[in-house]
Amino acid sequence: MAAGIDDIAIYIPRLYIDASDFAKARGLDPVKLQKGLGVSQMAIVDANQDPACLAANACLKIMQNNKLSPEDIGRLYVSTESAFDESKAMNSYVIGMLEQVYGQGSFEHCGGIETKFACVSGSYALYDNANWIRADEADGKAALVVVSDIAKYDMGSSGEMTQGAGSVVMLLNDKPRLLEFDPKVTATSIKDEYDFYRPFGKETPIVHGQYSNMLYMIQVRKALEAYKKKVIKTGLIKMESGDTILDHMDYINMHLPYSNMGKKALAYLVRHEWRQLPRWKRILKEIGMEEPVPKDPRGTIESVLGDQEFMTKDHEFTKLFTKTQEYQEVYEAKLSSSLIASTMIGNLYTASLYLGFRSSLEFEYQKGVDLLGKRVGFGSYGSGSSAMVFSGVIQPGFEEVVKNMNLESELGDRRRLTLDEYEDLHENKLTPENSMIHSKKEFVLVDVKTDEESRGERRYVFNE
Repeated sequence: MAAGIDDIAIYIPRLYIDASDFAKARGLDPVKLQKGLGVSQMAIVDANQDPACLAANACLKIMQNNKLSPEDIGRLYVSTESAFDESKAMNSYVIGMLEQVYGQGSFEHCGGIETKFACVSGSYALYDNANWIRADEADGKAALVVVSDIAKYDMGSSGEMTQGAGSVVMLLNDKPRLLEFDPKVTATSIKDEYDFYRPFGKETPIVHGQYSNMLYMIQVRKALEAYKKKVIKTGLIKMESGDTILDHMDYINMHLPYSNMGKKALAYLVRHEWRQLPRWKRILKEIGMEEPVPKDPRGTIESVLGDQEFMTKDHEFTKLFTKTQEYQEVYEAKLSSSLIASTMIGNLYTASLYLGFRSSLEFEYQKGVDLLGKRVGFGSYGSGSSAMVFSGVIQPGFEEVVKNMNLESELGDRRRLTLDEYEDLHENKLTPENSMIHSKKEFVLVDVKTDEESRGERRYVFNE
């Protein structure tokens, strides 16, 4: 049985801080910030918003867009690394909010859990629910998989310039209009790491930036190797001499902690894939230098990062490599459109990969590209650490969905925060009743109880 994404919707907070304002306040060069990271604006949650209401607003939007009733939905999963309860799952909060609109008990039949594995958990949730549909357990119902996060870092830290917030929801069923997942080829790689983590009671993560970036690329490469073996074994893709698996993906969506990380990850994968092919000699000649090798090529990530001579030469080589015509053709054709939304919104953790997919659909369609039959590859990564590589094919009904996508319209009227306003929100100095925007037709947080008997209980309302 087929399974895939029938529709996709986003909800992004309407407050943002402009990268140029942020850079000047922190004594950074705005051009370097935007050019180096690919960040122009970072979405920031209001005082009356949290990951659960972001998720509920995205769910309401996709249900209204598709005229769905609660009876049409059999499962609702929420994937997040911004959880605020160690026991009560976030999908229960979302169902509680939706029942304010659809009626008390209207979703009580709807199974689901909150999933956590840093930024990769949404991909595991998609895989689980796709298999629920393939197993014919859905009984004609659809699944909602919501990825919702607030990327927040300590003030003054290097991560502070890669913040963002928002939610993406995907409607899964057995007759998907957008994308049907390729069966039996999803591949994973997992190991115990401390590249990025958030201990109990800490609101912001502990980040080892360079280490995490390199681990991301290595883990996705390993998952890609496993994916390649599966597609060959199943006969899904016929590999010819001189091919790489990337040649058989029309689009490649990467996890995007910031948009330029997508470029780095693609360059790393392309180098790995091309290194053993005849074309590599031609590319090295064009670059004019040999590809550098670390002193200890089988060493640890720490030893590679500590090899300053190698790191300097590798940075130079990568810059030259990404300027070659061969790489530019891959980048422009397969990745570039997926980065546009990220530059305007920032890091969405679990949702960043799927915001990229949503971005790619809209902006490739606007170019006049016929998306029908195109294979989309996904490189998903979650710190701690796990990677997942999977793929799917764009379906005949795609245009019905994609023609209505308009990121600018969906972002709506955005309010540009002053640095003082941003810092007040960042440091939780405002209560829900002091929110900066009073939204209508949206779920908002109105109260978090602090008394001993009910500590942590959250109350939401739907603003008419």
